[in-house]
Amino acid sequence: MTKKILIALALGILSGYLAAPDSVYENTGLLMDIGLCLLLFFVGLDLGSNKDIFKNLKNLGFRILIVPAGTILGSLAGGIVCSLIFDINIFGALAIASGMSWYTLSAIIITPISSELGTIAFLSNVFREVLAFVAIPFIAKNIGYLETIAAGAAISMDTGLPMVTRNTNSEVAVISFISGVILSLAVTVLVPIFVGLMA
Repeated sequence: MTKKILIALALGILSGYLAAPDSVYENTGLLMDIGLCLLLFFVGLDLGSNKDIFKNLKNLGFRILIVPAGTILGSLAGGIVCSLIFDINIFGALAIASGMSWYTLSAIIITPISSELGTIAFLSNVFREVLAFVAIPFIAKNIGYLETIAAGAAISMDTGLPMVTRNTNSEVAVISFISGVILSLAVTVLVPIFVGLMA
């Protein structure tokens, strides 16, 4: 699967550079939305066909929150380490880390305070998303299923969900969706808090 993703990305870059007409660029957002909706529809179809998933999740209860909580703590710890290595304002680094793959929102919130940190937020969260797509199959095979959710963070409820579903199982896919929702909500709270502390 990783090879297919890398080949598709390379073909897209090559096509965009060499041959794609302007009409393709005008409709890229729409085409991506349609593709994402189709992916999520088939993921939902697969989840709905497994009747035991929701029963098993009910048994987990509040333990489901461990995955997003661990993802948040790991992301923030990474931000602290990066602030020390690269001599970045600690609250700026925490704001960047709090983006958790939601590159558009985090960059928009951070840029008015610092265009440099806003750019870093955009790029680091884009890289996190791209690396998650490549790493999820490896993580699922060699480390563990739940860890695939942490790799993608906020994207584990949308663009990352098909990758998690394909490489794990239906129960983990549902946990992935729930975690993605919680992490996306956390981004909207944590990034503004740390940006406020930067000022």
